[in-house]
Amino acid sequence: MTSAVQSAGSSSRIESHVWRVAAVVVLGTIMSVLDTTIVNVALDTLGHDLNASVDKIQWVVTGYLLALAAVIPVSGWATRRFSSRSVYLLSLVLFTGGSVLCGLADSVGSLVAFRVIQGIGGGMLVPTGQMILVRAAGPRNLPKVMSAIGVPIVLAPIFGPTIGGLLLEHVSWQSIFLVNLPVGIVTLLAALKLLPKDRPEGAEPLDFLGLGILSVGLVGVTYGLAETGSAGTLLASSVLVPLGIGLAGVAAFVWRALRIPNPLLNVRLYADRAFTAASITTFCLGAALFGAMVLMPLYFQTVRGEDAVTTGLLLIPQGLGAAVAMGLSGRATERWGAGMTAFVGAAITLVATIPFVLLAADTSFVLIAAAMIFRGFGIGMSIMPAMTAAYSVLTPDQISHATPQLTTLQRVGGSIGTAVLTVVLQSHLETAGASQAAMAAAFGTTFLWVMGITAVALLPTLFLAQIERAARRHPTPEPEARELAWESA
Repeated sequence: MTSAVQSAGSSSRIESHVWRVAAVVVLGTIMSVLDTTIVNVALDTLGHDLNASVDKIQWVVTGYLLALAAVIPVSGWATRRFSSRSVYLLSLVLFTGGSVLCGLADSVGSLVAFRVIQGIGGGMLVPTGQMILVRAAGPRNLPKVMSAIGVPIVLAPIFGPTIGGLLLEHVSWQSIFLVNLPVGIVTLLAALKLLPKDRPEGAEPLDFLGLGILSVGLVGVTYGLAETGSAGTLLASSVLVPLGIGLAGVAAFVWRALRIPNPLLNVRLYADRAFTAASITTFCLGAALFGAMVLMPLYFQTVRGEDAVTTGLLLIPQGLGAAVAMGLSGRATERWGAGMTAFVGAAITLVATIPFVLLAADTSFVLIAAAMIFRGFGIGMSIMPAMTAAYSVLTPDQISHATPQLTTLQRVGGSIGTAVLTVVLQSHLETAGASQAAMAAAFGTTFLWVMGITAVALLPTLFLAQIERAARRHPTPEPEARELAWESA
Protein backbone atom coordinates (compact mmCIF):
# COMPACT_ATOMS: atom_id res chain seq x y z
CA MET A 1 0.00 0.00 0.00
CA THR A 2 2.76 2.43 1.01
CA SER A 3 4.80 1.62 -2.06
CA ALA A 4 1.79 2.20 -4.26
CA VAL A 5 1.23 5.61 -2.73
CA GLN A 6 4.88 6.50 -3.16
CA SER A 7 4.78 5.37 -6.76
CA ALA A 8 1.72 7.50 -7.43
CA GLY A 9 3.32 10.47 -5.79
CA SER A 10 6.51 10.12 -7.78
CA SER A 11 4.61 9.70 -11.03
CA SER A 12 2.79 13.00 -10.43
CA ARG A 13 5.94 14.84 -9.43
CA ILE A 14 7.22 17.14 -12.17
CA GLU A 15 10.87 16.57 -13.00
CA SER A 16 13.28 19.46 -12.46
CA HIS A 17 14.24 19.73 -16.11
CA VAL A 18 10.59 20.53 -16.98
CA TRP A 19 10.60 23.47 -14.55
CA ARG A 20 13.87 24.70 -16.07
CA VAL A 21 12.29 24.64 -19.50
CA ALA A 22 9.23 26.41 -18.05
CA ALA A 23 11.44 29.17 -16.60
CA VAL A 24 12.95 29.88 -20.03
CA VAL A 25 9.54 29.89 -21.72
CA VAL A 26 8.11 32.22 -19.05
CA LEU A 27 10.93 34.72 -19.58
CA GLY A 28 10.30 34.76 -23.33
CA THR A 29 6.54 35.04 -22.85
CA ILE A 30 6.94 37.98 -20.47
CA MET A 31 8.97 39.92 -23.04
CA SER A 32 6.53 39.29 -25.88
CA VAL A 33 3.26 39.87 -23.98
CA LEU A 34 4.60 42.82 -21.99
CA ASP A 35 5.54 44.63 -25.18
CA THR A 36 1.95 44.56 -26.41
CA THR A 37 0.87 46.96 -23.64
CA ILE A 38 3.98 48.76 -22.36
CA VAL A 39 4.08 50.96 -25.48
CA ASN A 40 0.45 52.10 -25.15
CA VAL A 41 1.18 54.66 -22.42
CA ALA A 42 4.03 56.13 -24.51
CA LEU A 43 2.09 56.98 -27.67
CA ASP A 44 1.48 60.60 -26.68
CA THR A 45 5.16 61.10 -25.82
CA LEU A 46 6.29 59.38 -29.02
CA GLY A 47 4.04 61.60 -31.12
CA HIS A 48 5.44 64.72 -29.47
CA ASP A 49 9.11 63.74 -29.66
CA LEU A 50 8.94 62.40 -33.22
CA ASN A 51 6.63 65.16 -34.52
CA ALA A 52 3.93 62.73 -35.62
CA SER A 53 0.14 62.88 -35.57
CA VAL A 54 -2.00 60.29 -33.79
CA ASP A 55 -2.86 58.60 -37.12
CA LYS A 56 0.84 58.08 -37.85
CA ILE A 57 2.06 57.17 -34.37
CA GLN A 58 -0.63 54.48 -33.90
CA TRP A 59 1.29 52.44 -36.49
CA VAL A 60 3.88 51.80 -33.77
CA VAL A 61 1.25 49.52 -32.19
CA THR A 62 -0.49 48.40 -35.39
CA GLY A 63 2.77 47.44 -37.14
CA TYR A 64 3.72 45.22 -34.21
CA LEU A 65 0.28 43.55 -34.18
CA LEU A 66 0.33 42.99 -37.96
CA ALA A 67 3.76 41.34 -37.76
CA LEU A 68 2.52 39.10 -34.95
CA ALA A 69 -0.56 38.10 -36.95
CA ALA A 70 1.42 37.35 -40.10
CA VAL A 71 4.18 35.22 -38.57
CA ILE A 72 2.29 33.08 -36.01
CA PRO A 73 0.91 30.61 -38.61
CA VAL A 74 4.38 29.78 -39.99
CA SER A 75 5.86 29.00 -36.56
CA GLY A 76 4.52 25.43 -36.60
CA TRP A 77 6.10 24.65 -39.99
CA ALA A 78 9.37 26.31 -38.96
CA THR A 79 9.68 24.13 -35.84
CA ARG A 80 9.12 20.97 -37.88
CA ARG A 81 11.66 22.11 -40.47
CA PHE A 82 14.42 23.53 -38.26
CA SER A 83 13.58 22.18 -34.72
CA SER A 84 11.76 23.98 -31.92
CA ARG A 85 14.95 24.96 -30.07
CA SER A 86 16.52 26.59 -33.15
CA VAL A 87 13.38 28.59 -33.94
CA TYR A 88 13.05 29.70 -30.31
CA LEU A 89 16.66 30.93 -30.22
CA LEU A 90 16.21 32.78 -33.52
CA SER A 91 12.99 34.36 -32.24
CA LEU A 92 14.81 35.61 -29.13
CA VAL A 93 17.55 37.17 -31.25
CA LEU A 94 15.06 38.87 -33.58
CA PHE A 95 12.93 40.20 -30.71
CA THR A 96 15.88 41.47 -28.66
CA GLY A 97 17.64 42.94 -31.70
CA GLY A 98 14.42 44.60 -32.85
CA SER A 99 13.97 46.08 -29.37
CA VAL A 100 17.44 47.63 -29.46
CA LEU A 101 16.80 49.06 -32.93
CA CYS A 102 13.48 50.55 -31.69
CA GLY A 103 15.39 52.28 -28.88
CA LEU A 104 17.75 53.80 -31.46
CA ALA A 105 15.03 54.93 -33.90
CA ASP A 106 14.97 58.63 -34.81
CA SER A 107 11.79 58.80 -36.89
CA VAL A 108 8.31 57.31 -37.04
CA GLY A 109 9.14 55.36 -40.20
CA SER A 110 12.23 53.70 -38.73
CA LEU A 111 10.45 52.99 -35.44
CA VAL A 112 7.55 51.26 -37.22
CA ALA A 113 9.97 49.21 -39.35
CA PHE A 114 11.92 48.10 -36.28
CA ARG A 115 8.67 47.27 -34.47
CA VAL A 116 7.84 44.92 -37.36
CA ILE A 117 11.16 43.10 -36.78
CA GLN A 118 10.34 42.95 -33.10
CA GLY A 119 6.87 41.60 -33.90
CA ILE A 120 8.26 38.83 -36.13
CA GLY A 121 10.40 37.61 -33.23
CA GLY A 122 7.60 38.00 -30.70
CA GLY A 123 5.07 36.27 -32.93
CA MET A 124 7.16 33.08 -33.07
CA LEU A 125 8.40 33.30 -29.48
CA VAL A 126 5.20 32.43 -27.59
CA PRO A 127 3.85 29.52 -29.70
CA THR A 128 7.30 27.95 -30.12
CA GLY A 129 7.97 28.19 -26.38
CA GLN A 130 4.62 26.56 -25.65
CA MET A 131 5.40 23.72 -28.08
CA ILE A 132 8.70 23.02 -26.29
CA LEU A 133 7.08 23.11 -22.87
CA VAL A 134 4.03 21.01 -23.74
CA ARG A 135 6.27 18.30 -25.18
CA ALA A 136 8.59 18.39 -22.16
CA ALA A 137 5.73 18.19 -19.65
CA GLY A 138 3.63 15.45 -21.23
CA PRO A 139 -0.13 15.04 -20.66
CA ARG A 140 0.15 13.99 -17.00
CA ASN A 141 1.97 17.14 -15.88
CA LEU A 142 0.31 19.49 -18.36
CA PRO A 143 -2.24 21.15 -15.99
CA LYS A 144 0.38 22.25 -13.43
CA VAL A 145 2.88 23.43 -16.02
CA MET A 146 0.32 25.32 -18.11
CA SER A 147 -0.94 27.08 -14.98
CA ALA A 148 2.64 28.19 -14.30
CA ILE A 149 3.22 29.77 -17.72
CA GLY A 150 -0.23 31.34 -17.61
CA VAL A 151 0.93 33.77 -14.91
CA PRO A 152 2.91 36.08 -17.24
CA ILE A 153 0.19 35.92 -19.88
CA VAL A 154 -2.25 37.46 -17.39
CA LEU A 155 0.15 39.64 -15.39
CA ALA A 156 2.23 41.18 -18.18
CA PRO A 157 -0.62 43.19 -19.79
CA ILE A 158 -1.59 44.46 -16.32
CA PHE A 159 1.88 45.55 -15.22
CA GLY A 160 2.86 46.80 -18.68
CA PRO A 161 1.25 50.25 -18.32
CA THR A 162 2.80 50.70 -14.85
CA ILE A 163 6.30 49.82 -16.03
CA GLY A 164 5.86 51.96 -19.13
CA GLY A 165 4.68 54.92 -17.08
CA LEU A 166 7.61 54.65 -14.64
CA LEU A 167 10.16 54.42 -17.46
CA LEU A 168 8.60 57.39 -19.27
CA GLU A 169 8.52 59.52 -16.13
CA HIS A 170 12.01 58.73 -14.82
CA VAL A 171 14.05 57.73 -17.91
CA SER A 172 12.88 58.18 -21.54
CA TRP A 173 10.67 56.60 -24.18
CA GLN A 174 13.71 54.78 -25.57
CA SER A 175 14.01 52.87 -22.30
CA ILE A 176 10.69 51.05 -22.83
CA PHE A 177 12.39 49.22 -25.70
CA LEU A 178 15.96 49.00 -24.38
CA VAL A 179 14.71 47.33 -21.18
CA ASN A 180 14.30 44.18 -23.28
CA LEU A 181 18.06 43.98 -23.93
CA PRO A 182 19.20 42.63 -20.53
CA VAL A 183 16.15 40.37 -20.26
CA GLY A 184 16.71 39.09 -23.79
CA ILE A 185 20.38 38.32 -23.13
CA VAL A 186 19.56 36.44 -19.91
CA THR A 187 16.79 34.48 -21.65
CA LEU A 188 19.05 33.63 -24.61
CA LEU A 189 21.83 32.33 -22.34
CA ALA A 190 19.31 30.34 -20.30
CA ALA A 191 17.76 28.90 -23.47
CA LEU A 192 21.15 27.81 -24.80
CA LYS A 193 21.88 26.00 -21.56
CA LEU A 194 18.50 24.66 -20.46
CA LEU A 195 16.34 23.94 -23.51
CA PRO A 196 16.55 20.33 -24.67
CA LYS A 197 18.15 19.75 -28.03
CA ASP A 198 15.71 18.35 -30.54
CA ARG A 199 15.98 17.30 -34.13
CA PRO A 200 13.84 18.58 -36.99
CA GLU A 201 10.85 16.32 -37.55
CA GLY A 202 11.06 16.79 -41.26
CA ALA A 203 8.53 19.09 -42.82
CA GLU A 204 6.68 19.14 -46.06
CA PRO A 205 7.50 22.03 -48.42
CA LEU A 206 6.13 25.28 -47.07
CA ASP A 207 2.63 26.01 -48.32
CA PHE A 208 3.46 29.47 -49.64
CA LEU A 209 0.05 29.96 -51.21
CA GLY A 210 -1.68 29.03 -47.95
CA LEU A 211 0.70 31.30 -46.03
CA GLY A 212 -0.08 34.17 -48.36
CA ILE A 213 -3.85 33.68 -48.13
CA LEU A 214 -3.83 33.32 -44.35
CA SER A 215 -1.43 36.24 -43.85
CA VAL A 216 -3.70 38.47 -45.91
CA GLY A 217 -6.64 37.20 -43.86
CA LEU A 218 -5.08 37.73 -40.42
CA VAL A 219 -3.47 41.04 -41.36
CA GLY A 220 -6.76 42.25 -42.85
CA VAL A 221 -8.70 41.35 -39.70
CA THR A 222 -6.05 42.86 -37.42
CA TYR A 223 -5.70 46.03 -39.49
CA GLY A 224 -9.45 46.50 -39.77
CA LEU A 225 -9.90 46.15 -36.02
CA ALA A 226 -6.98 48.49 -35.35
CA GLU A 227 -8.63 51.12 -37.57
CA THR A 228 -11.74 51.21 -35.38
CA GLY A 229 -9.79 53.35 -32.92
CA SER A 230 -9.30 56.19 -35.41
CA ALA A 231 -12.52 55.62 -37.37
CA GLY A 232 -14.65 55.49 -34.21
CA THR A 233 -17.03 52.86 -35.61
CA LEU A 234 -17.01 49.36 -37.07
CA LEU A 235 -19.16 50.61 -39.97
CA ALA A 236 -16.53 52.91 -41.53
CA SER A 237 -15.17 51.86 -44.93
CA SER A 238 -11.61 51.98 -43.57
CA VAL A 239 -12.69 49.22 -41.17
CA LEU A 240 -15.15 47.19 -43.26
CA VAL A 241 -12.98 46.84 -46.38
CA PRO A 242 -9.88 45.33 -44.74
CA LEU A 243 -12.06 43.37 -42.30
CA GLY A 244 -14.08 41.89 -45.18
CA ILE A 245 -10.91 41.03 -47.11
CA GLY A 246 -9.45 39.48 -43.97
CA LEU A 247 -12.48 37.31 -43.21
CA ALA A 248 -12.62 36.19 -46.86
CA GLY A 249 -8.92 35.28 -46.68
CA VAL A 250 -9.39 33.20 -43.54
CA ALA A 251 -12.41 31.43 -45.06
CA ALA A 252 -10.47 30.72 -48.28
CA PHE A 253 -7.58 29.31 -46.26
CA VAL A 254 -9.85 26.95 -44.31
CA TRP A 255 -11.58 25.80 -47.52
CA ARG A 256 -8.23 25.09 -49.17
CA ALA A 257 -6.70 23.46 -46.05
CA LEU A 258 -9.48 20.87 -46.04
CA ARG A 259 -8.69 19.88 -49.64
CA ILE A 260 -4.89 19.57 -49.77
CA PRO A 261 -2.70 16.91 -48.11
CA ASN A 262 -0.21 19.15 -46.28
CA PRO A 263 -1.77 22.51 -45.35
CA LEU A 264 0.08 25.17 -43.37
CA LEU A 265 -2.22 24.50 -40.40
CA ASN A 266 -4.13 21.30 -39.77
CA VAL A 267 -7.69 22.58 -39.42
CA ARG A 268 -8.91 18.98 -39.26
CA LEU A 269 -8.04 19.13 -35.56
CA TYR A 270 -11.43 20.78 -35.07
CA ALA A 271 -13.07 17.45 -35.86
CA ASP A 272 -12.33 16.63 -32.22
CA ARG A 273 -15.24 18.09 -30.24
CA ALA A 274 -13.13 18.67 -27.12
CA PHE A 275 -10.50 20.60 -29.08
CA THR A 276 -13.20 22.69 -30.77
CA ALA A 277 -14.91 23.52 -27.47
CA ALA A 278 -11.59 24.42 -25.85
CA SER A 279 -10.66 26.61 -28.83
CA ILE A 280 -13.96 28.52 -28.71
CA THR A 281 -13.47 29.02 -24.97
CA THR A 282 -9.92 30.31 -25.56
CA PHE A 283 -11.23 32.79 -28.16
CA CYS A 284 -14.07 34.10 -25.96
CA LEU A 285 -11.94 34.37 -22.82
CA GLY A 286 -9.27 36.20 -24.83
CA ALA A 287 -11.92 38.73 -25.84
CA ALA A 288 -13.21 39.08 -22.27
CA LEU A 289 -9.73 39.34 -20.75
CA PHE A 290 -7.77 41.55 -23.15
CA GLY A 291 -10.81 43.52 -24.31
CA ALA A 292 -11.76 44.55 -20.79
CA MET A 293 -8.17 45.51 -19.99
CA VAL A 294 -8.50 48.72 -22.01
CA LEU A 295 -11.51 49.90 -19.98
CA MET A 296 -10.23 50.32 -16.43
CA PRO A 297 -7.08 52.30 -17.37
CA LEU A 298 -9.30 54.69 -19.35
CA TYR A 299 -11.75 54.94 -16.44
CA PHE A 300 -9.00 55.81 -13.96
CA GLN A 301 -7.50 58.41 -16.30
CA THR A 302 -10.55 60.05 -17.88
CA VAL A 303 -13.09 59.86 -15.04
CA ARG A 304 -10.86 59.90 -11.95
CA GLY A 305 -8.01 62.01 -13.40
CA GLU A 306 -5.16 59.68 -12.39
CA ASP A 307 -1.78 59.68 -14.14
CA ALA A 308 -0.21 56.69 -15.95
CA VAL A 309 1.85 55.47 -12.99
CA THR A 310 -1.04 55.63 -10.50
CA THR A 311 -3.33 53.96 -13.02
CA GLY A 312 -0.89 51.09 -13.39
CA LEU A 313 -0.72 50.66 -9.63
CA LEU A 314 -4.52 50.63 -9.37
CA LEU A 315 -4.61 47.72 -11.84
CA ILE A 316 -2.38 45.51 -9.67
CA PRO A 317 -5.21 43.88 -7.63
CA GLN A 318 -6.51 42.10 -10.73
CA GLY A 319 -3.03 40.73 -11.36
CA LEU A 320 -2.75 39.51 -7.79
CA GLY A 321 -6.07 37.68 -8.03
CA ALA A 322 -5.01 36.10 -11.32
CA ALA A 323 -1.65 35.00 -9.90
CA VAL A 324 -3.33 33.24 -6.95
CA ALA A 325 -5.77 31.48 -9.29
CA MET A 326 -2.98 30.38 -11.63
CA GLY A 327 -1.31 28.64 -8.71
CA LEU A 328 -4.54 26.76 -7.95
CA SER A 329 -5.81 26.06 -11.46
CA GLY A 330 -3.40 23.21 -12.11
CA ARG A 331 -4.55 21.24 -9.06
CA ALA A 332 -8.19 22.11 -9.78
CA THR A 333 -7.83 20.82 -13.34
CA GLU A 334 -6.35 17.54 -12.11
CA ARG A 335 -9.23 17.10 -9.65
CA TRP A 336 -12.27 18.42 -11.54
CA GLY A 337 -11.14 18.38 -15.16
CA ALA A 338 -10.23 21.30 -17.41
CA GLY A 339 -13.79 21.96 -18.57
CA MET A 340 -15.30 22.27 -15.10
CA THR A 341 -12.35 24.38 -13.87
CA ALA A 342 -12.73 26.73 -16.83
CA PHE A 343 -16.49 26.92 -16.21
CA VAL A 344 -16.03 27.82 -12.53
CA GLY A 345 -13.45 30.46 -13.47
CA ALA A 346 -15.67 31.98 -16.18
CA ALA A 347 -18.65 32.01 -13.78
CA ILE A 348 -16.60 33.84 -11.13
CA THR A 349 -15.45 36.31 -13.79
CA LEU A 350 -19.06 36.90 -14.84
CA VAL A 351 -20.29 37.58 -11.29
CA ALA A 352 -17.23 39.71 -10.44
CA THR A 353 -17.96 41.97 -13.43
CA ILE A 354 -21.26 43.15 -11.91
CA PRO A 355 -19.63 45.83 -9.67
CA PHE A 356 -18.04 47.37 -12.77
CA VAL A 357 -21.46 47.74 -14.39
CA LEU A 358 -22.38 49.92 -11.38
CA LEU A 359 -19.30 52.18 -11.64
CA ALA A 360 -19.83 55.80 -10.59
CA ALA A 361 -17.58 58.85 -10.61
CA ASP A 362 -16.91 58.43 -6.88
CA THR A 363 -16.86 54.64 -6.48
CA SER A 364 -14.49 53.69 -3.67
CA PHE A 365 -11.06 52.54 -4.85
CA VAL A 366 -11.21 49.88 -2.13
CA LEU A 367 -14.42 48.46 -3.60
CA ILE A 368 -12.96 48.55 -7.10
CA ALA A 369 -9.79 46.80 -5.90
CA ALA A 370 -11.82 44.05 -4.21
CA ALA A 371 -13.87 43.49 -7.37
CA MET A 372 -10.69 43.41 -9.46
CA ILE A 373 -9.16 40.74 -7.20
CA PHE A 374 -12.18 38.47 -7.67
CA ARG A 375 -12.35 39.17 -11.41
CA GLY A 376 -8.64 38.45 -11.75
CA PHE A 377 -9.14 35.21 -9.83
CA GLY A 378 -11.85 34.12 -12.23
CA ILE A 379 -9.73 34.95 -15.26
CA GLY A 380 -6.76 33.06 -13.86
CA MET A 381 -8.91 30.04 -13.08
CA SER A 382 -10.36 29.83 -16.60
CA ILE A 383 -7.98 30.86 -19.37
CA MET A 384 -5.18 28.29 -18.98
CA PRO A 385 -7.40 25.26 -18.16
CA ALA A 386 -9.15 25.90 -21.48
CA MET A 387 -5.84 25.70 -23.35
CA THR A 388 -4.83 22.67 -21.25
CA ALA A 389 -7.99 20.90 -22.39
CA ALA A 390 -7.12 21.59 -26.02
CA TYR A 391 -3.60 20.17 -25.66
CA SER A 392 -4.72 17.12 -23.67
CA VAL A 393 -6.59 15.59 -26.61
CA LEU A 394 -3.65 15.87 -29.01
CA THR A 395 -0.77 13.60 -29.94
CA PRO A 396 2.80 15.01 -29.98
CA ASP A 397 2.89 15.37 -33.77
CA GLN A 398 -0.22 17.59 -33.64
CA ILE A 399 1.27 20.14 -31.21
CA SER A 400 3.10 22.14 -33.88
CA HIS A 401 -0.21 22.58 -35.74
CA ALA A 402 -2.38 23.29 -32.68
CA THR A 403 -0.20 25.82 -30.83
CA PRO A 404 -0.19 28.52 -33.55
CA GLN A 405 -3.95 28.13 -33.91
CA LEU A 406 -4.62 28.52 -30.17
CA THR A 407 -2.25 31.50 -29.95
CA THR A 408 -3.93 33.13 -32.95
CA LEU A 409 -7.41 32.51 -31.52
CA GLN A 410 -6.47 34.11 -28.21
CA ARG A 411 -4.89 37.18 -29.86
CA VAL A 412 -7.66 37.65 -32.43
CA GLY A 413 -10.22 37.23 -29.65
CA GLY A 414 -8.46 39.94 -27.69
CA SER A 415 -8.34 42.21 -30.76
CA ILE A 416 -12.03 41.76 -31.52
CA GLY A 417 -12.96 42.28 -27.87
CA THR A 418 -10.87 45.43 -27.71
CA ALA A 419 -12.34 46.81 -30.93
CA VAL A 420 -15.96 46.13 -29.99
CA LEU A 421 -15.65 47.47 -26.44
CA THR A 422 -13.75 50.56 -27.60
CA VAL A 423 -16.46 51.42 -30.12
CA VAL A 424 -19.22 50.88 -27.54
CA LEU A 425 -17.40 53.04 -24.99
CA GLN A 426 -16.65 55.82 -27.47
CA SER A 427 -20.25 56.01 -28.66
CA HIS A 428 -21.49 56.41 -25.08
CA LEU A 429 -18.77 58.90 -24.13
CA GLU A 430 -19.75 61.13 -27.06
CA THR A 431 -23.21 61.54 -25.58
CA ALA A 432 -21.89 61.88 -22.01
CA GLY A 433 -20.26 65.27 -22.56
CA ALA A 434 -18.04 66.60 -19.78
CA SER A 435 -20.12 65.20 -16.91
CA GLN A 436 -18.04 62.81 -14.83
CA ALA A 437 -21.17 60.96 -13.68
CA ALA A 438 -22.29 60.42 -17.28
CA MET A 439 -18.79 59.33 -18.29
CA ALA A 440 -18.71 56.78 -15.46
CA ALA A 441 -22.13 55.50 -16.58
CA ALA A 442 -20.70 55.02 -20.09
CA PHE A 443 -18.04 52.70 -18.66
CA GLY A 444 -20.71 50.82 -16.71
CA THR A 445 -22.76 50.28 -19.87
CA THR A 446 -19.67 49.01 -21.70
CA PHE A 447 -19.06 46.48 -18.94
CA LEU A 448 -22.50 45.04 -19.71
CA TRP A 449 -20.97 44.00 -23.02
CA VAL A 450 -18.05 42.45 -21.13
CA MET A 451 -20.57 40.39 -19.16
CA GLY A 452 -22.18 39.28 -22.42
CA ILE A 453 -18.85 38.14 -23.88
CA THR A 454 -18.04 36.27 -20.67
CA ALA A 455 -21.46 34.61 -20.70
CA VAL A 456 -20.79 33.35 -24.24
CA ALA A 457 -17.56 31.76 -22.95
CA LEU A 458 -19.57 29.79 -20.37
CA LEU A 459 -21.36 27.70 -23.01
CA PRO A 460 -18.35 25.87 -24.52
CA THR A 461 -16.87 25.26 -21.05
CA LEU A 462 -20.07 23.43 -20.09
CA PHE A 463 -19.86 21.39 -23.29
CA LEU A 464 -16.21 20.63 -22.55
CA ALA A 465 -17.07 19.50 -19.02
CA GLN A 466 -19.75 17.17 -20.40
CA ILE A 467 -17.27 15.62 -22.85
CA GLU A 468 -14.76 15.02 -20.05
CA ARG A 469 -17.43 13.53 -17.77
CA ALA A 470 -18.55 11.16 -20.53
CA ALA A 471 -14.93 10.14 -21.17
CA ARG A 472 -14.49 9.27 -17.48
CA ARG A 473 -17.67 7.21 -17.42
CA HIS A 474 -16.91 5.37 -20.67
CA PRO A 475 -13.12 5.25 -21.04
CA THR A 476 -11.67 4.28 -24.42
CA PRO A 477 -8.19 3.09 -25.40
CA GLU A 478 -7.47 6.47 -27.00
CA PRO A 479 -6.19 8.33 -23.89
CA GLU A 480 -3.82 5.48 -23.02
CA ALA A 481 -2.55 5.27 -26.58
CA ARG A 482 -2.12 9.06 -26.65
CA GLU A 483 -0.09 8.97 -23.42
CA LEU A 484 2.15 6.21 -24.79
CA ALA A 485 2.73 8.37 -27.87
CA TRP A 486 3.76 11.30 -25.67
CA GLU A 487 6.16 9.12 -23.67
CA SER A 488 7.77 7.68 -26.80
CA ALA A 489 8.18 11.21 -28.22
